[in-house]
Amino acid sequence: MSDWTVDEHKTAGGQSHFAEFVAGLIDAKDVKDAAVLTGALRALGNQLRGPRSKSLGDGLFELRGTTVRIYYGFLPGRRAVLVGGYVKKRTDTPADVLRLMRTRLKESQDEHEKSRAGAARKKG
Repeated sequence: MSDWTVDEHKTAGGQSHFAEFVAGLIDAKDVKDAAVLTGALRALGNQLRGPRSKSLGDGLFELRGTTVRIYYGFLPGRRAVLVGGYVKKRTDTPADVLRLMRTRLKESQDEHEKSRAGAARKKG
């Protein structure tokens, strides 16, 4: 089976919060964790399981490294979308971080639906 496509959620201005998260990582172990986790997502997609992946409900998932947490969801067509990341400093993820990641995932899903609807109109 072929690899999954892994995209980054981008704002209307083209900003990738995931890319900014990775660029801001200081510890080499965290950078390596992020690379390994996204590689696992690309290879396994929705077959990725714990302890490396955890469902957070409502279509939001978390890639789990030693301290790195990467948030993602799925789109149709074997596509995953990375919506951001967080360096774990406590046992639970702050509610505001989860709210933000859910908002970004919803934006990605809405954008995908809009682009599909536009493509369907062009065909018909």
